Amino acid sequence: MATTLSDRAVIRLAGEDVRGFLQGLVTNDVAQLPCWAALLSPQGKALFDFILWPDGEDVLIDCEAAQADALVRRLSMYRLRRPIAIAPDPSLAVHWSCGGGEGVPDPRLPALGRRWIAPADEPAEGWRAHRLSLGVAEGVAELGSGETLWLEANARELNGVSFGKGCYVGQENTARMHHRDRVNRRLVVAPLAAGEAKMRAGHADLGLMVTLRRVDALGDAIVPAWLAEAL
Repeated sequence: MATTLSDRAVIRLAGEDVRGFLQGLVTNDVAQLPCWAALLSPQGKALFDFILWPDGEDVLIDCEAAQADALVRRLSMYRLRRPIAIAPDPSLAVHWSCGGGEGVPDPRLPALGRRWIAPADEPAEGWRAHRLSLGVAEGVAELGSGETLWLEANARELNGVSFGKGCYVGQENTARMHHRDRVNRRLVVAPLAAGEAKMRAGHADLGLMVTLRRVDALGDAIVPAWLAEAL
């Protein structure tokens, strides 16, 4: 059954060498789509995260609906005079299913379910609870905007960064942290608690929060297998 994620939007990039344009900006290898990636600050902190999809010569960005216009503006800053069109595509929507045969496995983690791009259909149910149960954070509310280093957002473990591609914005600090082989703090999902100093977002209806904690003090955080292997 098609299930539309109503809090997501689709941005289309069309024109001359769209993949080359993105390759010099985002954290992942645009030659391997779909993929989860981010646009970082020069200091290596996450500004926007999204999933990139191929559509012929075009590239589609599956992003937060609330951040779509801001992301279009940010990408347009880097476009300069390149003949590339960057705009929301309201004819398409992001779909998710926990199982079934439609779409492809989520590029971050197959356990997240299957995902695809198509015209809108019935609204999705259960996506946020499912994602948080697996310890996966996403979006500006949970990652922050210019607050969290990309590897602290578990990008290495969730296939959100390529260390074999060329330079991109924020690459220097990201590569330095990777080669140091130690990420001291992590974004984690934990039971909602008042007074959490580094809480990024609270989900009162689920009794959960996303917070930034030191790896030696994760406490009651959800530590799924994919994260435990990295600690």
